[in-house]
Amino acid sequence: MENKRFDPKNSDKLMNQARRDRLQPEKIMQHLDLKTEDNAVDLGAGPGLFTIPLAKQINGEVYAVDVEPAMLEKLKTNAEQEGVHGITYITSDLETLPLSDQSVTKVLNTFVIHEVDSAENAIREMNRILEPGGILLLVDWARIETESGPPLEQRFEADDMAERIQKNGFETEVMRPNPDENFAIKAVKTASC
Repeated sequence: MENKRFDPKNSDKLMNQARRDRLQPEKIMQHLDLKTEDNAVDLGAGPGLFTIPLAKQINGEVYAVDVEPAMLEKLKTNAEQEGVHGITYITSDLETLPLSDQSVTKVLNTFVIHEVDSAENAIREMNRILEPGGILLLVDWARIETESGPPLEQRFEADDMAERIQKNGFETEVMRPNPDENFAIKAVKTASC
């Protein structure tokens, strides 16, 4: 749905220092329990606020997926400026990912689930590409009024999102890294799925 998407012309806002300081991407990503051999995907990678530090922490494959080619171009530029290489850039929506079944050990989904047409389809795709025992970390806007972020009607309740993820074969833990604005869900894919 076009009107739900963040405008790529404003991508610099996603990388500014104040946002980095508030979100602390490296701290949030600690919940992924990263290992150097992990293969990971950043869904809704944008200009790379999370992708770049992710690529710095692992030696395995790093896929950056975004529906907007302009965002991926900005990410390429930002990664080059930071001397980060080895990222595979994929233009795709999150409901039909061009990745193989069980091809990654970690999935990062930050501030984008509210933009997809079907959260359920996106969650099923995350399950499909993740190895059993792999970790999904989903971070999004809390369903409260804030100065920035999407309109309230596009946001999810953290517990509701955790339940949706559980129904798709995950064990979940809800966290509130920035309780006045965001929630995070760490989800481990059960081996039976």
